[in-house]
Amino acid sequence: MTRWRPFLDDDTLRPEPELVAALSADLRSPDPAVRDEQAYVLLNRWIPRLLPEIRHRLGDEMAERFTDPAIQARTFAPLILARLVRLGDHDPAWQRAFAAWYRTETDLRGHDPELGWLHAAAHGADLLGAYGRSPHTEPAELLELARDRLLAPTDHVFDAMEDDRLGLAVALTLTRPELTERQSVDWLTPITADFAAGRPGPVPAHASNTVRTLRVLYLLADRGVRPAPDAGPVPLTHAHAVREAVAEVLATACPYAG
Repeated sequence: MTRWRPFLDDDTLRPEPELVAALSADLRSPDPAVRDEQAYVLLNRWIPRLLPEIRHRLGDEMAERFTDPAIQARTFAPLILARLVRLGDHDPAWQRAFAAWYRTETDLRGHDPELGWLHAAAHGADLLGAYGRSPHTEPAELLELARDRLLAPTDHVFDAMEDDRLGLAVALTLTRPELTERQSVDWLTPITADFAAGRPGPVPAHASNTVRTLRVLYLLADRGVRPAPDAGPVPLTHAHAVREAVAEVLATACPYAG
C-alpha cells in the first residue's frame, strides 16, 4: 500500500514510461488506498509532464478500460481522460468509447465499503464537462449523451452529489458559442416526454436524478458557470432560452413549480 509513497513525497522525480505504465495498472486496483490516494493522485500530477506520445498511449489505455469487467477500472478511466482532454489531447476513439460506456453503465454506486469511491455518474460527468469545453467536439452530441445518461433505467438514486457534477458538465457544454438556441434546448424534449408519461406512485430513480440535475442546470444558467474553481463565471450561450426550457420541463414533473 506504500509502494508509491516516495513518489508522492518527492515531486522532482521524473515520470518515466515504466512508472506511468505501473500507475495505470494500479488504477485498476480494488484497494482504494492504492487506486484513489496514490495511483490517481500521481497520474493526475504527472500527466502535464509526459511526452505527447506517452499521454496518447495512456489515453488509449483508459479508453479500453471502459469495457473492463472491474467497475473501479471503468469509473477511474474518465478522470484520467478528463485531465488529458483539458490539456488539449484528443482522439475521436476515446470519445466514442466514453459515450458507449456512459450511456450504458448500470453500476452507479457512489461509494462501496470495500472498493471505496466508484462514482460512475460523477466521474463520467467530469469527462463530459471536459469534452464540453473542448473545441474538438460537437456540443449538441454531448448534450444528448447527458440526456441519455439521465433517462437510462436505474434503481440507484444519486446520493453523493452526482446531480451537481452532471449539471455542471451540461452547463459547461452549454457555454459553447457555436451552439444555436435550438440546439441548446432540443435535447430536453425526450425528458419532457418521459416526465409526461409518468404514472402516479413512487418517483422512478432516473426521474428523481433528472429533476435534481435540471435544478442545478437552472441555477447555473441563471448565475453562470465557472470552468475552473479559480475562474470567474461564464454565461451560457443561450442562458435565457435554457432557463425557460428547463423551467417548462420541471413544471411537467413538479406542477407546483409554475
